[in-house]
Amino acid sequence: MSGAHAHPISALAFDIREVEEHEILVQTFERRSPMATGLRGRCPRCGQGHMFQGFLTFRPSCEACGLDYSGFNSGDGPAFFVMSIVGVIVVGLALWMEIAYEPPIWVHALVAGSLTIGLSLLLVRPLKGVLAALQFVNKAEQGRFR
Repeated sequence: MSGAHAHPISALAFDIREVEEHEILVQTFERRSPMATGLRGRCPRCGQGHMFQGFLTFRPSCEACGLDYSGFNSGDGPAFFVMSIVGVIVVGLALWMEIAYEPPIWVHALVAGSLTIGLSLLLVRPLKGVLAALQFVNKAEQGRFR
């Protein structure tokens, strides 16, 4: 390849110092399961500090080890997984109820509505924590152009 037609991946800039610092910090702490720390809402590096301030807002940093949470961005991931999981459960239950009992429509609405709201609120925070912990463990970050 000529110099004018560089490979697209070579346009991404990676700061090797940041990667080395991350490796050193990860090595000084015992490796923790991102599922366990994320589901509990704990720091993915030390497992002690809290990840959330309020219901869904990330803290600025871990109060135990100082890990900066500003780079965590789970985006729409938690919402997608919540909708998928809750949708399968609620639709499956609605089908079973209809076949087994043939309830009136208001029963379907009451059960589906309350179950959807309850499960969504129950699942969104742990799933956001898991995605943030996976982001930390896998060193995922935005791609940058030089």
